[in-house]
Amino acid sequence: MAKTIRAMDELRKIDLNLLLALHALLSEKHVTRAALRLHRSQPAVSHALAQLRKHFDDPLLVRQNGRMALTARAQSLAKPLHDALGNLNVLLAAPQFEPAKAQRRFRLSLSDYSSRIILPPLLRHLRQVAPGVDLAISQASRETMLAQLLDGELDLALGIFPDLPQAITAQPLFTDSFISVADRQVLPASGGLALADWLARPHVLMAMHPDAFDEIERALAAQGLRRRIALALPHWSAAVEVLAGTDLILTVASRAVGSLHQHRTLRQFEPPLAIPSFDYQQAWHSRKDDDPGHRWLRETVWACSQPGR
Repeated sequence: MAKTIRAMDELRKIDLNLLLALHALLSEKHVTRAALRLHRSQPAVSHALAQLRKHFDDPLLVRQNGRMALTARAQSLAKPLHDALGNLNVLLAAPQFEPAKAQRRFRLSLSDYSSRIILPPLLRHLRQVAPGVDLAISQASRETMLAQLLDGELDLALGIFPDLPQAITAQPLFTDSFISVADRQVLPASGGLALADWLARPHVLMAMHPDAFDEIERALAAQGLRRRIALALPHWSAAVEVLAGTDLILTVASRAVGSLHQHRTLRQFEPPLAIPSFDYQQAWHSRKDDDPGHRWLRETVWACSQPGR
C-alpha cells in the first residue's frame, strides 16, 4: 500500500503527455509500438523515455533475452498509472464516433476469400453512411497478420486464428465448411470421389505460403495421410481457372466458391474426408478495445459479413 501511495505521488509530478507516454511504453514494452499507439514519432517517444528515466532515476525498460522488459521500478508504476489514467478517461468521457462526419483511415488485412464476401457490402455501406472513412487493404499469412497487429501496423485482421497471442482479441464473423471442386469431365457421372481416388489426384493449395499447414493438412495428418500438392498459389480466381481441362482438385471454403455458373465445366462435391468446419474471425489488438471508431468498424464488418448482405 505504501509503495502504491509513493508511486501515485511521483506520478502527480509529471505532466499528462509524459504520463501517456509512460503508459504506452509500459504496456507495449517497445518504443516503436508505443509511438504507433500514441500517434507520435519514434524520436519523440524516445525523448519522452529519456525524460522519464531521468525523472525516476531508473532505466524503466531494459533489454533481456533479445526483447525489452520492465524493471522492478517500472512494474511498481504500472498499476497506479493504469488506475490514474482510467479515472481520467472516465472524467473526460471520450467523444463518440460519428460515421457521417468522420475523416479516418483504417488498415485491414484480409485474403481474396474474405474480400469477395465482405468488401462489396462493406464498401456500399461506407459510401452511404461514412464517406470520409477510407480503407487500406493488404494481404498476408495469418502469422504475419498477428505480428502486424502486435506491432500496430494493422487495425483489423480477418482470417482463421486457432492460436492467438494474449494481447489479441478475436470475434467470429461466420462459420464455413470445405468443398472440393474439379473438372466434371474427370469426375464420376454423379457424386464425388472415394478417399483413395481423391488422394491419388494432384491438388491445388490455396495459401500465402507454398508450405502452409492449413485445416485440410491437419485433417489429413490426423489420419496419417498426405496429398500431393501440384500447385500452390495465393490467388483464388487463378486457382479456379486452372482446374478446367485438368485432373486437378481444389478444396476450399464453400463461401469462396459461390456459384460456378461462370465455370460450367467445373463441379463441386463433398470432400471424402472429415474436415472440421471453421469460424472465420476478425482480430484486433486489445489497445483498440475502447476506441469508439474501431468499435464502430468491428460492428460494421460483422454486420457486412453476415449471409444475405
